[in-house]
Amino acid sequence: MPNRGPGLAVDCIILLDGKVLLIHRRNPPHGWALPGGFVEYGETVEDAVRREMKEETGLDLADLKQFRVYSDPTRDPRGHVVSVVFSARGVGEPEAGDDADRYRLVDLGDIPESELVFDHAKILGDFVQSRK
Repeated sequence: MPNRGPGLAVDCIILLDGKVLLIHRRNPPHGWALPGGFVEYGETVEDAVRREMKEETGLDLADLKQFRVYSDPTRDPRGHVVSVVFSARGVGEPEAGDDADRYRLVDLGDIPESELVFDHAKILGDFVQSRK
């Protein structure tokens, strides 16, 4: 069995028609979030983000780019301290699944920071700043 370290996760800023797709989490912590999940052993982060996005949103990804890595130990109350964050264009029609009970699209200029879980308000703020 591999040595267990901090959980490695992926999150993705999915753009659809100029808006960001958020999911409402079915499991704790409840609230709005970027879609994402764990990287499985033997899986690349790129494969993990494609798999997780398909499971949670039903979307394929185009123009996938690594955005940043976030590693604040307090970023996730469940102990997932490292997340590789990507951005991509969603392809297809979104459909909430897996850990997502519903989704919504929001304008980059109107991010609902107080409704977001984890450190996703910071991530989206950084993303908006990077586009200026």
